Amino acid sequence: MNNIKSQEVFDKACNYMPGGVNSPVRAFRSVGLKPPVIKKGKGSRLFDLDENEYIDYVCSWGPMILGHAQPAVIAAIKEAAENGTSFGAPTENELQLAELICEAIPSMEMLRLVSSGTEAAMSAIRAARGYTGRDLIVKFEGCYHGHSDGLLVKAGSGALTAGVPDSSGVPADYSRNTLVAVYNDAEGLQELFKKYGSKIAAVIIEPIAANMGLVLPDIDFLKQLRTLTENHGVLLIFDEVITGFRVSYGGAQELYGIKPDLTVLGKIIGGGMPVGAYGGRRKIMEKIAPLGPVYQAGTLSGNPVAVAAGISTLKTIKQTGDFYQRLDCLGKSLEDAYTEAANRYGTDISINRVGSLLSVFFSDRVVVDYSSAVKSDLEKFKKYFSFMLDRGIYIAPSQFEALFVSYAHIEKDIAETKAAIEYAFSLL
Repeated sequence: MNNIKSQEVFDKACNYMPGGVNSPVRAFRSVGLKPPVIKKGKGSRLFDLDENEYIDYVCSWGPMILGHAQPAVIAAIKEAAENGTSFGAPTENELQLAELICEAIPSMEMLRLVSSGTEAAMSAIRAARGYTGRDLIVKFEGCYHGHSDGLLVKAGSGALTAGVPDSSGVPADYSRNTLVAVYNDAEGLQELFKKYGSKIAAVIIEPIAANMGLVLPDIDFLKQLRTLTENHGVLLIFDEVITGFRVSYGGAQELYGIKPDLTVLGKIIGGGMPVGAYGGRRKIMEKIAPLGPVYQAGTLSGNPVAVAAGISTLKTIKQTGDFYQRLDCLGKSLEDAYTEAANRYGTDISINRVGSLLSVFFSDRVVVDYSSAVKSDLEKFKKYFSFMLDRGIYIAPSQFEALFVSYAHIEKDIAETKAAIEYAFSLL
């Protein structure tokens, strides 16, 4: 592919931004390439500065579940922007988005809108500590909850891709209050609660882990986690930034029938604009200022343009009868394409999928946690990534991220992707 303009712009960007990017994984360093610089997106496709066209399975890391430049969402953004882009004051649409979310996720009796998933997770942890009067939190190895100091311990996502699960610049005093458990390890969880249960404020978990690649939960493990937290007076926080409105309209908690105390949301509720939210039981959320002593604020929280995009997105999903069934069918077709190619060319892979979320690990073992994820063949992934990009398939430049399918993808996209998979696996 011709990428002269993209390279010129990216090289200049490296003089002004660390690595030339505003979020690390975008730099393509883990796959040894320079990234295309995107000019526009439409439906399931992206177009770069050199007019190369790609079928997009990154979908802005999840929020573009309706596809790029979806007409109803764009119309809502334009209408909102014409009335002003920010007020720092209450608007009626804030209420409308909050009502839509609380109706979809009943465990969120009250919520607060923020500007990102990182901000939402950080704020939920503070709320939990304020409510319980305890300091310790538990997270799981390989789960990523944003880049706030106390949560960058054995993190996933970009931190894992870069090979730096912990971050420089985080004081030891911050991480000292974070305990790390192993995802899907019920026995280890029991031991941790025996030792620290009375001191733990909250456990935060991705109910479906999607930041060490997609790792599916053992349902019994999640149920035991819910029981342990209840028995020890510990708040259970579901980080559904990726899974919220993605795996079902009510998120993973609806899919698995497990009710957390607090939920963290992002991605889809902004329809491509920067929005996050955290919320849960009313008694907990009433501890948030101005009702209680737990302080959290944000000038751009509930931004009118971002809220309008979120409302339009959620209404479109809600009103589309076959929405999740169609996404699941597309995801299954993609999974089948990988399985068939791997079998045909004798390539060891392990696939995890739930609905429109999918990860392909170059591994001869089932991936169930951080330890099994990091045993994947990263050199083989690099080659595969390059071959796919050459054929116009835009996937995450990391073994430890998921593929996202949108409602805008069509059977033709899957067929083209299948051909690219065949090409890539024939060369591995």
